[in-house]
Amino acid sequence: MYRKEGDITGDPGPAAATAAPAGVGLGPLLVSLQLTDSAFPSGFYTLSHSLEGFAQAGAVDAESLPALLEDLLLHGVGPADATALALAHRATAAGDPEAVVRIDEHLFATKLGREMRQAATRTGRQLLDLGHEVFGRPEIGDYYDRVVRREAPGTQAVAAGVVYAATGVPVRQAVAADLFAFCVSYAGAALRLRLTDHRRAQTLLRGAAPVIEATVEAALCRELDDVGATVFASDVMSGRHERAEARLFAS
Repeated sequence: MYRKEGDITGDPGPAAATAAPAGVGLGPLLVSLQLTDSAFPSGFYTLSHSLEGFAQAGAVDAESLPALLEDLLLHGVGPADATALALAHRATAAGDPEAVVRIDEHLFATKLGREMRQAATRTGRQLLDLGHEVFGRPEIGDYYDRVVRREAPGTQAVAAGVVYAATGVPVRQAVAADLFAFCVSYAGAALRLRLTDHRRAQTLLRGAAPVIEATVEAALCRELDDVGATVFASDVMSGRHERAEARLFAS
């Protein structure tokens, strides 16, 4: 059936596709792209998010990679890190750094394994340090100083919430960007562990898109008391990974 350009029931056409609401710039999008780029040296892409532990145990293969990623998103990083990121973003935007500290401490306490705690704080501290240098926002520098003084643990998700809020990235976009970065990190780890190839890795990322959307919406609805993961197999694999004789990844 023929539809004219701009018909909302069909292809919006090139004019509608290039139009943007008045006053909305590309700044927040560009910040998101920069922070999720694997070239951004926060250390996030040195993590396997327990995937290496699963691989060492022979508990995952190319066929089960998508299912494991979905479980980690819906029951691990979503209820824990993504939710904490959203809460930290809102607290930062409201000018309440003490609330950010409480969120940070709560998220840190929910991470059961030493490896996961160390990975979260190492990457979070690096993100705050570099984020302050790159973006020059006082909120980022102030929270980094708190972390340096050991007044807050500085977990990666909370650090990301602070940076995204300070740079004007909307909370929904911030959570989605960080979850996508998690998926890219997971896919990259799968490549290095020879569980997939580059083409299937892209299919994996595209297939995760609806799960990311659902995870974002759920994270935005939770409160601080809801923060915490329930992926106990991942905790077990991470614990085993700590004691492995050879490791490619920090987690």
